Amino acid sequence: MDHLIEVKNLKKYFQTPRGELHAVDNVTLDIERGKTIGIVGESGCGKSTLGKTLMRLHDATAGQILYNDVDIAAMPMKEFKKNYRSNIQMIFQDPYASLDPRMSVLQLVEEPIKVNNKKMSKADVTAKAKEMMELVGLATRLESSYPHELDGGRRQRIGIARALSLDPDFIVCDEPVSALDVSIQAQILNLLQDLQQERGLTYMFITHDMSVVKHISDDIAVMYLGQVIEKCPAHEIFTNTIHPYSQALLSAIPIPNVHVKKERMVLKGELTSPINPKKCCRFAERCPYATDQCRAEEPVLRELKPNHMAACHYAEQFVK
Repeated sequence: MDHLIEVKNLKKYFQTPRGELHAVDNVTLDIERGKTIGIVGESGCGKSTLGKTLMRLHDATAGQILYNDVDIAAMPMKEFKKNYRSNIQMIFQDPYASLDPRMSVLQLVEEPIKVNNKKMSKADVTAKAKEMMELVGLATRLESSYPHELDGGRRQRIGIARALSLDPDFIVCDEPVSALDVSIQAQILNLLQDLQQERGLTYMFITHDMSVVKHISDDIAVMYLGQVIEKCPAHEIFTNTIHPYSQALLSAIPIPNVHVKKERMVLKGELTSPINPKKCCRFAERCPYATDQCRAEEPVLRELKPNHMAACHYAEQFVK
């Protein structure tokens, strides 16, 4: 396989008064060129921190981030910004908070082009910005509008235009549709897929919505308290879920039919603290199948079927 991004044993810890918070802990995954990997899990599991660490918005505590076989985690920030920043871009979760309210739509799209192409003429910058606006479906009449005058869908299109303006090949999409209405969500998802096909883009798509990730992803990685606990092709997670936590996530997906009753897997127990966690299964306190081994020994992410990995001591009993 042709991997654009290879993440190896990546860690991101934050210092707190109580100790080290393990936001991302020993994550290893590959992202195939031109494909989309979905990162799912409940709030606080480390999805966004993983994306920001790949972007170098956070410096990794340990581990490697290989972009085209070059470790961008180890290089000086000045070198990264000069040679790699334009290739790796991000679409942020809140389209309003990520945009300068004092700048018009055209100015917002022009800004990253100016910053990264200082030798470009003003006319060329404007032409490039207008091309990006047209690409993402922003009408010319909106050039002089400000973010507060637009709806969420158009604001998010500005964010996408800004990310695309530097011609990247890898984009981290941090819950780009979670703040939008359902009808607008579909438009943005379809736009992202169309752009991927036209430009050969590679996406990391971060979300807590399993229905959304099913629609857009080629592969899915499930995170729990900073760790990847299951990784497989997208269709496989919905037909042969192995990890008990992934089973619980899937059981929470609502069915749009009042006449169909769905059996839900209700998790009980307290969340394990991500601060100085013990060497055990972090899901053990909420897992209905947990044993003494789970509370004493940390499971390893291992391949149980072709391209299907899970971190569970008793994963074999869930394999179909």
